[in-house]
Amino acid sequence: MIKKNSLSEPRRRASGRPREHCGIFGLYGHPEAARLTYFGLYALQHRGQESCGIVTADGRQVRQHKGMGLVSEVFRPRALNELQGHLAIGHVRYSTTGSSLLVNAQPFVVHHAGQTLAIGHNGNLVNAREIRHRLEQQGSIFQSTMDTEVIVHLMARSGHADPVAALSQALQEARGAYSLVLMTKDQVIGARDPHGFRPLCLGQLNGSPVLASETCALDLVEAEYLRDVAPGEIVVLDEAGVQSYNLGAAPASAFCIFEFIYFARPDSQIFGHNVYQLRKRLGTRLAQEHPLQADLVMPFPDSGTYAALGYAEAAGIPLEMGVIRNHYVGRTFIQPTQSMRDFSVRVKLNPVRELLKGKRVVVVEDSIIRGTTSRTRVKTLRQAGARAVSMVVSCPPHRFPCYYGIDFSSRGELIGAHKNIEEIRDFLGLDYLGYLSLEGMVAATHMDPNGFCLACFNGHYPVELASEFSKTCFESGTPNQSVVG
Repeated sequence: MIKKNSLSEPRRRASGRPREHCGIFGLYGHPEAARLTYFGLYALQHRGQESCGIVTADGRQVRQHKGMGLVSEVFRPRALNELQGHLAIGHVRYSTTGSSLLVNAQPFVVHHAGQTLAIGHNGNLVNAREIRHRLEQQGSIFQSTMDTEVIVHLMARSGHADPVAALSQALQEARGAYSLVLMTKDQVIGARDPHGFRPLCLGQLNGSPVLASETCALDLVEAEYLRDVAPGEIVVLDEAGVQSYNLGAAPASAFCIFEFIYFARPDSQIFGHNVYQLRKRLGTRLAQEHPLQADLVMPFPDSGTYAALGYAEAAGIPLEMGVIRNHYVGRTFIQPTQSMRDFSVRVKLNPVRELLKGKRVVVVEDSIIRGTTSRTRVKTLRQAGARAVSMVVSCPPHRFPCYYGIDFSSRGELIGAHKNIEEIRDFLGLDYLGYLSLEGMVAATHMDPNGFCLACFNGHYPVELASEFSKTCFESGTPNQSVVG
């Protein structure tokens, strides 16, 4: 059973101990719903650059448009003009190996029992393969390889005509990370998993309620931020306003700390905190843990920029932009070989040789996942004449796979899983390498230290993982031929 909450306050989480990547947006009750959703997705483009889509409705008819590419490439004025309706949801999707298929673009639209339902998903279900296998044995036919479609099938089998009741029952069975937007012909529905892995916020634009992955999307459409959708909460946007329901007893929260470190835009507020300020604090803590003698501190745009601000300020070392970014270079992941990806790094970032020559340089990075990009960047600094190159990283080494929606699922591709810090330093060609400690990272958030998912750092997974069959075979947001919701 779902329990309805008061309309003005989110469901209260129980006390106790308190990581695909995509962006979602939705709103109800605005004559320019499609256009506003377009701008909302534009603001969320950093969360997914492979495909995007918008679905609209006017109380009678549901319309959709989606395609491969960036928001500005997929949506031309004609397409937006054809998306009539006062309610809409939208989705931008992250790219993973082997999953570049239009059929996997979202929102996913289905027709069942005389009703039309659209759904967009940010996250990853850890038991999706098991559910899919069982449903196929019972006769279900799947149209895509997305774990998102599993939710739709569970809703259809629930026996409930009311979409909120159907969704609630489906989510009782689905396990993992999810922030969702759903749409019927006359409702927009948002939902967040009980651990709150992925962000989702609620806003208002001239009386029209709005849902978005990050507050930067609200800012662009000039909507007022009201609050976060609580972990385990379902919100319904319709002609009655905003109604809130909860999925039952809440477990400990497990906010993905990598959202703060890397994914979210610095001008966003997520999990109740500003990303820009938090990243600066990570840099400050780095300077305390790894004080170095240097002539300049620098980031590689745009990774590590805000942590570099904090480090330079705390260390009293000048911050300089030692490399300049070419903003008109294509995305590196579209290149077919590693050698081509390395070339793209060099095209994208060009060193300021006169600034670097003979200098001791501290590079601040937000993370090192595989190490190949960082290695090329360090080599570039050496070739530009830097006398010494050190690197400090605003998080601990990534040693474990993520099954909750980030695209590193194999320990073999994580350099921190099979090399110690000295070996990573030598591989990257550095004079010094320092990572922020786990304790220092969490302390810099100024949040409950027990409220985060830290699985990619310490291997402690908040949600029990499914069988190896599920983890390795189902396309669920990881690089082994996978699809992110």
